[in-house]
Amino acid sequence: MKTMNAAAESLNDFEPLVDWEVLTRDQLLNAEEAARVRDIEVEEILRYQYGIPRRKLLEALARHYACDWVEYDERLPVPSELLDGLDPEMPCADLWFPVALDETDGTVIIAARNPLDPLVLNEVRQCFKAVKFQFHVALAEDISYFIQDFLNSDPVHLVGNERTALAFWRNTMARWRTKLASYRTDFAGVRTYLSLLRLGLTLMIIGRMLLRNGLSVHLAPVYWAMIAVGLVLIFLGLLNYHRIKKSIFRPPRHQTLIEVTAACLSFLENYQFVERRNANDEDGKTMLARLSDMVHRTVTVIDPSFDNKARSKLAHERNLFAAQRTIAGCYRTIYSRARTGLSFIRTGVSFASVGLGLITYFGLSMLNMVDAFIILAGVLMIIDGILWSWPTRKENYEALKCSVSF
Repeated sequence: MKTMNAAAESLNDFEPLVDWEVLTRDQLLNAEEAARVRDIEVEEILRYQYGIPRRKLLEALARHYACDWVEYDERLPVPSELLDGLDPEMPCADLWFPVALDETDGTVIIAARNPLDPLVLNEVRQCFKAVKFQFHVALAEDISYFIQDFLNSDPVHLVGNERTALAFWRNTMARWRTKLASYRTDFAGVRTYLSLLRLGLTLMIIGRMLLRNGLSVHLAPVYWAMIAVGLVLIFLGLLNYHRIKKSIFRPPRHQTLIEVTAACLSFLENYQFVERRNANDEDGKTMLARLSDMVHRTVTVIDPSFDNKARSKLAHERNLFAAQRTIAGCYRTIYSRARTGLSFIRTGVSFASVGLGLITYFGLSMLNMVDAFIILAGVLMIIDGILWSWPTRKENYEALKCSVSF
């Protein structure tokens, strides 16, 4: 690419910086001299050595050339018709690039390092005949980015736009995996409070049995205290479980987890992903299993081209790996929910069995109210545990089948 070696041209470009007292004229002269010696753009010296912000340089150039400025953004929707048939040598030689098209009157927006350069004007007229032009000033670095991202690719397949979209989907999947991790943390918290429940149940049973046996009658207050502490621990465990279940991190149900995961993987239908399916392959029995099979059979098909194509292929592969991690995260969350449900069932069975055992062994008495409470708590935990773990009964074999592809 061409560098600006004329001191007068460089000084005139960034003269507003001196007027704005951003830097002195001597500093501007020294920057121009350093740029000439190192054969680089003056803007690089001003940005990286003097620390002048990009926007300030653009404002200075816009004031000097009396036009608007444009900043590089690979999300910029450059129309493919502007790139079709464009000779790469012309923009690279004089630092200009078509960045937008005004559909109302057909005006082509051109980003140029020097909008007043007659060579740039002649080249633009040769490339875009019988159309109107509007020049915006841009930094040489930004124009080089435009050329690298857009010009070396098929005009129909804009690599810069695509990489940004793929990055957006990777962030979307990462946010969902973070949310899934928070759900798993909540499930772990519930299982921790189940341990508190079991501790409370143990204290109640010990106190209940000691009171019934009538040994060491003078220690009866201690036994009652054990029962009271057990009740308090059970109450705290249930309270914390209820708080988590009703909080902002309320664990979603099995089907909701799968539907959101499928929405995060909807990008697989675009961005040149092709699904291959053998005739002998069977469809997954569940929606999550079918998603896993689709990712497992998906490949990236990109025609060989220049350097941008290689980066685009790597971006596709990163998204494919991220999709696999997202599915695996959904499986882990579903199993964590099921594991929590099984813990409730296990704890509920323990509560109900102990309550029935106490009534059967000690017979009827006033303390049967405590036994009835234990049985009721056990039955409720069993029901809740079944509701948590039952929907995952179909995922087990499918998950093992798909885990081979990860």
